[in-house]
Amino acid sequence: MVDSLTVQIVVTILAGLAYIVGLAGIIVPVLPGTITIVIATLIWAIIVGGWPAWIAFGIVLLLGAAGMTTSYVLTGRRLHRAEVPMWPIYVGIVSGIVGIFVIPFLGLPIGFLIGLYISEAIRQKDWRKGLTTMWIALKALGVGILIEFSLAMCSTIVFAIAVTAHFVL
Repeated sequence: MVDSLTVQIVVTILAGLAYIVGLAGIIVPVLPGTITIVIATLIWAIIVGGWPAWIAFGIVLLLGAAGMTTSYVLTGRRLHRAEVPMWPIYVGIVSGIVGIFVIPFLGLPIGFLIGLYISEAIRQKDWRKGLTTMWIALKALGVGILIEFSLAMCSTIVFAIAVTAHFVL
């Protein structure tokens, strides 16, 4: 029979590996990013238990929600400020979803940018203006990814502190 401490150690190691996958998933959107980190922390908290685990989960959940929301809101706000209507953004989203299946690893952002570029170029009847809109979206996506990754790194630090507190205290 496996003792409780062994299970806790194995689950902690698996959660740490899930953090690596989650951090990579924020940079390379083919892998689930922030969601993986939050779910790994939840499973770890359920199995390990104790106040450090549940406090860590609460903080990681807040940081994850803030990171994901910031990424989406920032891109939308920048495109709205550039007076881009919603339908080219929807075309970009659909193109991004198609891109996931067509181009492994980077299909989502590439598909989004290409769909947005083509729809904006057609809408404005000017390919250069479509390129300008795509550039605005690219910068917003980059800043959004940077913010989400930074908050995920903060989550990683919180998790490391909670692991230390759980096994040392």
